[in-house]
Amino acid sequence: MPEPIRLVCLVSGGGTTLQNLLDRIADGRLNARVVGVVSSRADAFGVERAERVGVPCAIVPSRQAASHKSGADNTADLGPDDSRLATFPERVWDAVRAFAPDLVCFAGWLHLLPIPADFRHRVLNIHPSLLPAFGGKGMYGRHVHEEVLRYGAKVSGCTVHFADDTYDTGPILVQRAVPVLEDDTPDSLAARVFAAECEAYPEAIRLIAEGRATVAGRRVVIRG
Repeated sequence: MPEPIRLVCLVSGGGTTLQNLLDRIADGRLNARVVGVVSSRADAFGVERAERVGVPCAIVPSRQAASHKSGADNTADLGPDDSRLATFPERVWDAVRAFAPDLVCFAGWLHLLPIPADFRHRVLNIHPSLLPAFGGKGMYGRHVHEEVLRYGAKVSGCTVHFADDTYDTGPILVQRAVPVLEDDTPDSLAARVFAAECEAYPEAIRLIAEGRATVAGRRVVIRG
């Protein structure tokens, strides 16, 4: 078996997407290793999920001095000089690079993050709709499902795409559709979409790990 692909996951909240990847790695369905987690909030539950299984975390707050965590009991302040010299995106990417990943996965990351040249086509995002529908600034989580229902769409789903410098516009790698039912609420639709996400994200990671995905302009060509 080839070496597991090295993943860094970026989180801002509960970390359910991170947990799905950890579970699939643990049960052998995904040949990958989460080598680090970067969180924009120290109190994000995704950090606790990572620490439970020994994944080191870096905390990079968006509006205050950054800190690093390696395990549950070791927090080191980077210091005010570092935070003044580096912007939030720069601090995030410095934290990511420290883990030396093959691939970066947004996993409930809620900040627009420009992609540097060394990570072009090496950053994935998952969005809870069939892009380009119901994407863009402010369209995340429950907001997406509310808008799908308000619009009267009959089909929704999820999209895994390569992240670029704007919201939800990068080349699409994997999409999975789910029906929108007449009696759906935002919560019931969200549950159905999340079940699709749990399949789509590992599929996208496998395609990249196996070298089967190539970006050609706006298209992602899948071989085999």
